This record gives sequence, C-alpha cells and structure tokens, in this order.
Amino acid sequence: MFVKSALVKKEKCFTVKPEDTMEKGLELLEKHSIDALPVVDGDKFQGIFTWYHAYRAFFYSDAKKDNFIRSTKVKDIMVNQDVYLNIDDVYEKALVELRDFPIIAVVDEGKFAGIVTRFDLVNQLQSAFGMQQSGFRITFTSVESEGRIGRLGEIIEKYKESVVSLVTFDETDKVVRRIVLKVKKKNNIDKFTKELEKSGFRILDITED
Repeated sequence: MFVKSALVKKEKCFTVKPEDTMEKGLELLEKHSIDALPVVDGDKFQGIFTWYHAYRAFFYSDAKKDNFIRSTKVKDIMVNQDVYLNIDDVYEKALVELRDFPIIAVVDEGKFAGIVTRFDLVNQLQSAFGMQQSGFRITFTSVESEGRIGRLGEIIEKYKESVVSLVTFDETDKVVRRIVLKVKKKNNIDKFTKELEKSGFRILDITED
C-alpha cells in the first residue's frame, strides 16, 4: 500500500501561509476541530502549525495573549519543515512519522500534494487487523523456516476458512515468528486450531468477537 492511496488531497486540506498570523491559524484549528495545519506557500510545503506549538510559544513569551497571537506569524512557530512523505512512499513509513504529530505532509515532485492523518492511519491499522469484522482472532507462533506460511495456507484451504486478516511480527533474526490470523466464524474452530498445533504452530490465544 502506498501513501497516495490514503492521501487527503490538497484541494480538501485546510492550510495556512507562512505570513499568516497565529490568530488566523488558531481560528482555523478551532473552526474545523483539528489539531494541525500544513503551512503552504504557493505550491510549496513549508511546515506544520499545531495547537501545541502555538501554546508552547506563548507560554515562553512575555507578551500578552491578544497581542501575541495577532503579531506572531505562522512562520515563527511552524515545525517539521523537512518532515514529509513522497507520493510514492510506502504507507508504513507514515507509522514512524506520525508518532508525535496528527498529520504529515505529502509532496509530489517538490509540490504540496496533501496530507496523511493519524486518524486515517489508525483506521488502516484497524482494517489490517480485521477489527471491523467479527470472527475468531488466533494468535500463534511458528518456527521461522522456509515454507511455514505455505503450510498455513494449506491448512486454511483444507478447512475452507475465510480469512479476514493475517499479520506477522518479529521481522528480525529471531527463530520464532508471531502470527495473528483472523477468520470468519464457523463451527470448526476446534478442528482448525488442532490442525495448526499438529503442524507445529503453537497457539497462544483464541478470541471471539
């Protein structure tokens, strides 16, 4: 999955300019109930304007509130000028960049293309784990060896399971890999999991939702 598949296009983004006042930025944040705005000059991404950094700047100033927000420019408190994604980056890269910020800008050939939001990222993770569908969530481990995922596929096919999601962990040099498999509800879950164990998969947990 690529960033462009989850992009909020620039036409749908609320933005501020570097020369706008802090007051204008705060008004937009409040009006649209959002936490951050991309700062754009023409078609060039310049940084991110957030509630947190606006309040932080005021906290460390000696100015009175009204005067501060009317005289301070967005460019004076914007951050993440050099933090953005390219349109063809893989979506997983956003996981790292969105740890501490509600949005991240996306750039296409040097021009501002839009944003990816932390809210959308969470929704994608929920989808990856099949949280929006009911079923059996089976967590198990497997020895890291050639053909193990293929064997898992054979067992799934044998019992005609309908897979909602499949996620693996421990992408390291460890010899044991954790796997989370979610399948739609059927009345053969006991037989299915016993077959997994018989084939060397160690069941850690089975949850029905």
